[in-house]
Amino acid sequence: MTDAAVCHTSLHDRAAGESLGRQIRERFQGSEPDALIVFAAPRNDYGTLLEALAATCAPRVMVGCSSAGEFTNEAMGEGITCAVALRSTEVRFAAALGQGITTDHEAVAQELVAGFRGLEQQEYRYRTALILVDALAGHGEGLVEQLTHLTAGTYRFFGGGAGDDARFQRTHVFCGTETYTDAAVALEILSHKPIGIGVRHGWQPASPPFRVTAAEAMRLASLNAIAAADVFEEHAAAAGQTFDRADPVPFFLHNILGIETGSGHKLRVPLGVDQEGRVVCAAEIPVGATARIMSCGGGSAAAAAAVAVRDALHQIEGHKPAAALFFDCVATRLRLGKEFGMELESLAAELGAVPYAGFNTYGQIARAEGQFSGFHN
Repeated sequence: MTDAAVCHTSLHDRAAGESLGRQIRERFQGSEPDALIVFAAPRNDYGTLLEALAATCAPRVMVGCSSAGEFTNEAMGEGITCAVALRSTEVRFAAALGQGITTDHEAVAQELVAGFRGLEQQEYRYRTALILVDALAGHGEGLVEQLTHLTAGTYRFFGGGAGDDARFQRTHVFCGTETYTDAAVALEILSHKPIGIGVRHGWQPASPPFRVTAAEAMRLASLNAIAAADVFEEHAAAAGQTFDRADPVPFFLHNILGIETGSGHKLRVPLGVDQEGRVVCAAEIPVGATARIMSCGGGSAAAAAAVAVRDALHQIEGHKPAAALFFDCVATRLRLGKEFGMELESLAAELGAVPYAGFNTYGQIARAEGQFSGFHN
């Protein structure tokens, strides 16, 4: 049997940790959670919050990260801290930490996998891991690929990149009561029943295909041998939109990059234009890839969320879920504004009475069979 408690608070620091801990204790009738997942608003002193939370409800394993907008089935906004507590007689949890993504993301993947127990223990049929990462360190795609390689494809991964309320300056992941940058944390979940993972985005091609002719990591230099900023500028003119190189974010929120994968488009959010005219994106852009400029409306985002939930529910073979985790890009919330609530309403309609929690991320992780996999924006 697996029980879940989803809770939130608008308090901060020690008061927030104590409030969440009391809520969890009450819902579990005084019992300690086996695992606790925390999404904390950036205005918190994370260490103080986590120490108070651990002291109040004594979770056996605790992971989490800073966020860029938080939500549960009962609340939505910025400045909220939410938590999902899990207690189970049929699921085994373990936490792992890897540090130094910027210099060696492969070593980080090795550190995470070294903490997994399922590679040696065969008693659990399903092996899944929640991955939370400092996406500002880069290498999100490579980290997911390396995790898949090191586990020989026997694990399914999901999660996202920590946030800082769209400041894009410094993000943190949590392992126990400690906080880290340039790092990733994993919550290994070994279970006898399946965990559903769904991923959709609702964006559609709005331009002809381009070849990525020059790029360096997250900096896109040219498409079809034309400066990347010029390509976006021409697209804006053709679409009757405004593109200001000094302040391109309003345009980029509605016009992002899609990389063709053969099974759909993997999204990359542009963040700015540097002095050399390169478009700085939130994740790596592979040279030689085929890319398009993509567009999306609020309705299609809500529809995509609904389909992702249905995909996940289909995978759990008729079992009733105890809780759901939902990760969405901060760009979606910034673009939709108050209409972001439509996406959560769509989510709730599909889940019914199942509680959920999540946050707006700097990239989403989804790696599962039959799914559009990898690191997304």
